[in-house]
Amino acid sequence: QVQLVESGGGLVQAGGSLRLSCAASGRSVSSYAMGWFRQAPGKERAFVTSINRSGISTYYADSVKGRFTISRDNAKNTIYLQMSSLKPEDTAVYYCAATTYYGVSTAASDYSYWGQGTQVTVSS
Repeated sequence: QVQLVESGGGLVQAGGSLRLSCAASGRSVSSYAMGWFRQAPGKERAFVTSINRSGISTYYADSVKGRFTISRDNAKNTIYLQMSSLKPEDTAVYYCAATTYYGVSTAASDYSYWGQGTQVTVSS
């Protein structure tokens, strides 16, 4: 099975940018479609974006479309989330997740493997 470790979170002002990374180990990340989810205080975990195994297909939540970009480097066994034009409402713990499905998926229940999360805080 695969282990996932997120990094790159931090404190940023509104309008700023951050790039999150999700490093995989134990198995090649190319065997999985990948997703990013986030959980704000007092709220349920929410889908952010997903990318299929090849990296050709992606899908975004409406709230981040046009501002966030998911990508993958299978050679480096790493997934990225580039976040731009950040808003205070983007503040959350961001989780990387892996699913054995080939295509994109928005459902947390489809993902079998999860990282520990990285905190992103956007100040106004």
